[in-house]
Amino acid sequence: MYYTQNEKILQVGEEKIIVGIDVGSEKHYARAFDWRGMEYSKKAYVFTNDAEGFAG
Repeated sequence: MYYTQNEKILQVGEEKIIVGIDVGSEKHYARAFDWRGMEYSKKAYVFTNDAEGFAG
């Protein structure tokens, strides 16, 4: 389906969380935001690129 940028933004409602992930070769960083753009934590969640890192 084709949506304009404004239509995509309007699809984000109170029941949704936006997660942004920076994927690196050894470490990854993730942040979560609510529908208003408010960040859930002050620091990014860091996890490594191995079984232990993905297990949480």
